[in-house]
Amino acid sequence: MNLKNNQTAADYIVPLNINGMEGRLLHIPAPKGRKREILFVYGHHSSLERWWGMTQLLNKYAAVTMPDLPGFGGMESFYKIGKRATLDNLADYLATFIKWRYKRGRVTIAGMSFGFAIVTRMLQRYPELTKNVDMLVSISGFAHADDFTFSPLRRAFYKTTAAVFANRLPAIFFRYVCLHPFILRFAYRRTHNAKDKFQGVVGEELKQITDFEIKLWHNNDVRTYMRTTLEFLSLDNCQKSVDLPVYHVGVKADRYFNAQIVEQHMRIIFNDFHLLALINEGNHAPSILADEKAAAPYVPLKLRRLIAKNP
Repeated sequence: MNLKNNQTAADYIVPLNINGMEGRLLHIPAPKGRKREILFVYGHHSSLERWWGMTQLLNKYAAVTMPDLPGFGGMESFYKIGKRATLDNLADYLATFIKWRYKRGRVTIAGMSFGFAIVTRMLQRYPELTKNVDMLVSISGFAHADDFTFSPLRRAFYKTTAAVFANRLPAIFFRYVCLHPFILRFAYRRTHNAKDKFQGVVGEELKQITDFEIKLWHNNDVRTYMRTTLEFLSLDNCQKSVDLPVYHVGVKADRYFNAQIVEQHMRIIFNDFHLLALINEGNHAPSILADEKAAAPYVPLKLRRLIAKNP
């Protein structure tokens, strides 16, 4: 199957109802002659549309499936069914999805950033699923809170803020006041973490990125966003091993993570570690508007060659 230039993510999105929560699922069938199945697990502050360029690129080599995560991309949150947005609950959700979608089949799992932390915890809680995984890929993934390069003061600020707004009433205030489009449009790009996203962006591109950011913030459940922020700022996935090798793509100048410490922690968890590339990109992840070409550096040549082989 070859994607046509005028096709969009919407052409491949279908409803998803799982564990009592409604969301969406993106699935692009495999090109002719390709047998590999890739499950792409996105990270924080995400939606299916945000990763369309990446999934187009991966689809050159395999079928690609990407489900919403509870509380992200407009999917209903765990709070709807009386649960909290913990890493363990996200891992359980992902395990349920894999058992339902792939049954006894084999799948390549690619986790992006926080998505890889979810994948790791899922494999630790459900080690029997390792037999279903023919290849495990980390793209800007991490394994431990100490992987972050935040100063102690900044880390404490993020954890305190997230702890406050992870509660119901403060989350309502955050959603309807702090996330008002007027405030986001004029204030968000001036925040510490957003400055790199908007650096050098002007004119129509600035408007497009700002509009997309507003949509992302409104499609992400506030309590889920804040609770998962607490989760990864306290993360320790090094307590249990995973009987799989990991193939890792890092960013040399990642503003969030120390590449050497990430590698040390991943070597503790997995039975082998393969560093495919430390790419020379200025950002932790592709732009939220990234098309296939802009996403390409995050799927380097070594990774393409590996996934181009039928499992």
